[in-house]
Amino acid sequence: MKDFVLLDTDVCSFLLKKDSRATYYAAHIVGRLPAISFVTVAELYRWMFLRKWGPSRIAAMEDALRNYLIIPFNKELCKLWAQVSCQCRQSGHDIKANDAWIAATALLYRIPLITHNNRDFRDIPNLTVISQTPGEI
Repeated sequence: MKDFVLLDTDVCSFLLKKDSRATYYAAHIVGRLPAISFVTVAELYRWMFLRKWGPSRIAAMEDALRNYLIIPFNKELCKLWAQVSCQCRQSGHDIKANDAWIAATALLYRIPLITHNNRDFRDIPNLTVISQTPGEI
């Protein structure tokens, strides 16, 4: 997965909604193949249902998701998720379950993670995180 980047849910959401914050990450995505975790897909569906989107908006979102490689779970990913979760907890960083899935996905496939919430992924050994906020540009 040499030319892939993994998008955190926040960055994927920025791109799908055409949010101006997507521009912070465009240079890191251009020329690469964007991938998302199965967890990101679930989080996006949760967001759609919470906001009571109608069928046409959901269909449009599903169509837009075709532009991403969706990485499913497997046994190795489950094992790595457990390791990431335990390492974070032992180091005093109680990572959220979904963030641990996303971090484990990036680690398993050795691809950089692009996120707007780099604090969620701090202190995870061997994880390459790309994150920019307005003050960093």
